[in-house]
Amino acid sequence: MWTHAPWNGSLLPHPLPPAGRLRAYASWCNAVEGNTTFYATPARSTVETWAAQTDPDFRLVVKLPRTISHERRLTGVDDELRTFLTAMEPLGPRNHAFWIQLPGSFASTDLGTLAAFLQRLPRAHRYAVEVRHPAFFSEERSARLLEQVLGRVEAEWIPFDTVTLFDRPATSYAERDAWMKKPRVLRRSHALTKYPIVRYIGRDDVELTINGWDYLVAAVVDWLQEGRSPTVFLHTPDNVEALTLARRFHADVHARLPELEPLPEPLPAQPPTLF
Repeated sequence: MWTHAPWNGSLLPHPLPPAGRLRAYASWCNAVEGNTTFYATPARSTVETWAAQTDPDFRLVVKLPRTISHERRLTGVDDELRTFLTAMEPLGPRNHAFWIQLPGSFASTDLGTLAAFLQRLPRAHRYAVEVRHPAFFSEERSARLLEQVLGRVEAEWIPFDTVTLFDRPATSYAERDAWMKKPRVLRRSHALTKYPIVRYIGRDDVELTINGWDYLVAAVVDWLQEGRSPTVFLHTPDNVEALTLARRFHADVHARLPELEPLPEPLPAQPPTLF
């Protein structure tokens, strides 16, 4: 997600043409979730504009279309997958990993389907899987089986940490909406590969969000010291402060690991004035 109306004019320049929006976002953060691809495979020309707006070391974690993951549940999808992978080719090195988000009904009994699907994927790319069935988080056997399936192809498990979100009752419309839509699962911070990816969702209250991520800061520091290259995506229900929170998280990691490379300098949201 690199466009969000509340950011316009306050954090990002406004107005901006579509061909400049990702560039403005990339001045704040060095990675983004490609969530729009979940709803439809974009035209190759659109993907070319994404590549043109970002440096080669910028990270896009692009989600597979829901026709593949949810409607077809990973079976009989060769044509759709080929179309999607072809459209994504212009990203080149910016394609950090393809993100396979599975529906909440996808359980341990479906792992054979996942294993067969992963085995057919081109080895030229990295893959990361997000599961939402509670058993993968609460049952050791289910978690172990999933790790075995992912380990065979060096795919990562993307945990969606909603512990802070559900820690206390919702206090806003956005939080109540998130409560209805987000999975309530146990926390997980175990990396399978050199490239762990974590999604963390906090609260609309900035301090509550910050207070909930200390464990994740520690995990990221450990991963970096182990030679891993983690990617962390931070959300709140309304996402108004998501960009500033991302930079605050980076600062918290930097405080414990001073050699961490700095983030880019954000573009000014408004033009300079003479007075």
